[in-house]
Amino acid sequence: MIKNDRFASLQIADRAAIVPAAEALRDLVREIGHYRVAVTHDISTQRAMQDDQGNVLATHVFGWADRPGEAWWKISRLAFSSPLALACRFENEPMWANALGIRTITPNPQIQQIDISDFARRSMTASAIVLPVHMPFGLIGAASLVPVDQSRVDLSEDFERHADMLGTAVRRFVTSYSRVMGAKARMPLGNDLSSREVECLRWAAVGKTDLEIGMIMSRSRATIRFHMHNAVAKLQSVNRSHAVFKATQLGYLGYLN
Repeated sequence: MIKNDRFASLQIADRAAIVPAAEALRDLVREIGHYRVAVTHDISTQRAMQDDQGNVLATHVFGWADRPGEAWWKISRLAFSSPLALACRFENEPMWANALGIRTITPNPQIQQIDISDFARRSMTASAIVLPVHMPFGLIGAASLVPVDQSRVDLSEDFERHADMLGTAVRRFVTSYSRVMGAKARMPLGNDLSSREVECLRWAAVGKTDLEIGMIMSRSRATIRFHMHNAVAKLQSVNRSHAVFKATQLGYLGYLN
C-alpha cells in the first residue's frame, strides 16, 4: 500500500517539479520489481516527455538509451502498430500483456480482438504491465512497465498485487504533467451552448444533415445553419464535425431519446 505522501510526490505543480516527480515514479516502479517504465502523456504524438530544460525524461530519468531498438519514443509507427498502444485506446483500466494475450481487470471483448501476432517485435518488449490514462478531450497517455529481464513473461503476480496502486500513481504523474506542459486550454470557457445548439449537434452526431435536422425540429434549414454556426463559433471549432467532438467531450451530447 502506498502512502499519501508518495502519491503527493508524483504531483507536478510546475515545470521545476517534473524531474522530482519522474524520479519518484521511477523509484516506485523499481520497488515492486526489476522494471523500467516507458511513459508518454500522449500516445498519438512523437513528442517525448521532457523536463523544464528540454531533457527527454526517458533517457534523463527512466534509464532508456537513445539508440535504435531502445528509443521507443522516436518510432512513429509504434502508436499504430503496437498492440499495447491499441489496447490503451479501448481500455482505461490497468492490464498486462505478453505474446499469449492481453489481460484486463474487467473482461473487455474488444481487447480480445486485438491482433497480438509478432507481439515482442511490435510492442518492443516480451511482456509489460500497461497503465492507460484517459484524460479530457480525447487525450490518452500511458505507462508501460517493462521487465529488465526480457525472459520474464509472466507478470500476473505483480499485476495482481500492484495494478490498482500503479494505475493511480501513473494517472497522478501523467495528468499533472499534461496540465503543466499544455500549451493552452483545449476548450473555451464561458460560452455555454443553448438548448437549440445542443439539439442540433446531437442530431448532427448521428449523421443527420441540416435539412433533416430542420425537418425533425420543425425549423427551417437556414435556422439550423444559424444554430450550427453559433455552436461552431462558441466551441472554437473548425467545422461541425469538430464541434460535435468538442461538445461530446464536454458532456453536452448524450443518447437521443
